[in-house]
Amino acid sequence: MLLASRSRFAEPALVDGAVGIVVAPRGRLLVVLTLTIEDGKIAAYDVIAEPARLRELALAVLDDQGPGDAQIPT
Repeated sequence: MLLASRSRFAEPALVDGAVGIVVAPRGRLLVVLTLTIEDGKIAAYDVIAEPARLRELALAVLDDQGPGDAQIPT
């Protein structure tokens, strides 16, 4: 339920150089999702919420794009 209640705070980001999702309400990083992309679709994801692991990640917020502009690398 953590993700459901925080989903409005989810933003696309680069996580260790790959496309992922960060959840950071009011700028406080709570959760990072790393994505596995296969055939242009999300095939799997991992949820990282442990503070020690979150501190080890290299994160970069992606620029806002309009609907339909986002491209998932394959």
